[in-house]
Amino acid sequence: MSNSNGTPPYQPAAGQPALSSADDKLWASLSHFGNIIPLIPALIIYLVFKDRGTLVRQESTEALNWTINVTGIIVVGNIVAGVLGLIPVFGWIIGLLIGLIIWAVVIVNLVFAIVGGVRVNGGGSYRYPVNFRWIK
Repeated sequence: MSNSNGTPPYQPAAGQPALSSADDKLWASLSHFGNIIPLIPALIIYLVFKDRGTLVRQESTEALNWTINVTGIIVVGNIVAGVLGLIPVFGWIIGLLIGLIIWAVVIVNLVFAIVGGVRVNGGGSYRYPVNFRWIK
């Protein structure tokens, strides 16, 4: 038997109680709100609750994929800016520009995290634009 979208009906993992619909929505929205702090909150919610509710599985996977991308951009950007910062004048200018890009990514992450949390808390679903999905 499958749902209308062709996926099998959701079953919680053995030994773990399924979340109530209110808790499912709460943890799903918290996975997005948690992206204000990159990586850790979304990862914890995904690992702990993904097998206990349909909505939290869907939304925590989306939030985790987004925060993996953001964290990667921040780490790589800081490394490149640090290395280029060792080059006098030209390297400092490029390093400063990369630093500004990193701040733009942080601000965009903050906005998307809030929008995602609000949408899911309101009963909807949220998909981040330009999100490479590492985890299916």
